Amino acid sequence: MPVQHDIAAERDLWDAYASSTRNDVTDAEPVFNWTQYQGHGPGTEILGNPASALEIGCGTGRALAHLAQRGIRAKGVDLSPVMVANTTKRWGPLGVEFVCAEVLEFLAENRATYDAVYSVFGAAWFTDPSRLFPLVAARLNPGGVFAFSHPPAIPGAHGPQGMYKGGFAGPAMFTYRYSYKPQVWARFLTRAGFRDPEVRTLDAPTPGHIGTLLATAIKP
Repeated sequence: MPVQHDIAAERDLWDAYASSTRNDVTDAEPVFNWTQYQGHGPGTEILGNPASALEIGCGTGRALAHLAQRGIRAKGVDLSPVMVANTTKRWGPLGVEFVCAEVLEFLAENRATYDAVYSVFGAAWFTDPSRLFPLVAARLNPGGVFAFSHPPAIPGAHGPQGMYKGGFAGPAMFTYRYSYKPQVWARFLTRAGFRDPEVRTLDAPTPGHIGTLLATAIKP
């Protein structure tokens, strides 16, 4: 059953997250990781050889900075104005453009297209895929790559999942993330018009630790 996102409340949540991770922006170096484990898993080759890339839910912007250093036109969209201000100050000199917007509105209203659109523990995890994926497809050039990663679903827990910020104390700040089996993610991609969907779970570097779901698909 669809859930109703309170965008204003979620913006407050992501502003709080941005404030707590400020040092991850100001003191960080560019890096591109699909998984939650530093130096683990594949790299930017997942995106092919794009001339332009859009990250949806770009967070600290470190991945975009890495792409910009490789000569790729890099743009990120994030819901938090605090995060966008921090990342613009840190990575803007590299040529990265950051936009503060709700991702569905941005993709529907902004007509620019890209060779790659991706999400690393970002908007593809926190946005209804039945609404998001068709908009992503519309923003990709033919042959472009859509790729995203986030933790795999907990067994038996599928669909939208509520998530509180912090340690279950303090103001009730929450959002929704979306969890499905790999074959369900692949169906969402196919229904949105993508071809060759591949959705798999990468094992963690330590046996028994949480893996990473990684999905890719191509715009015909």
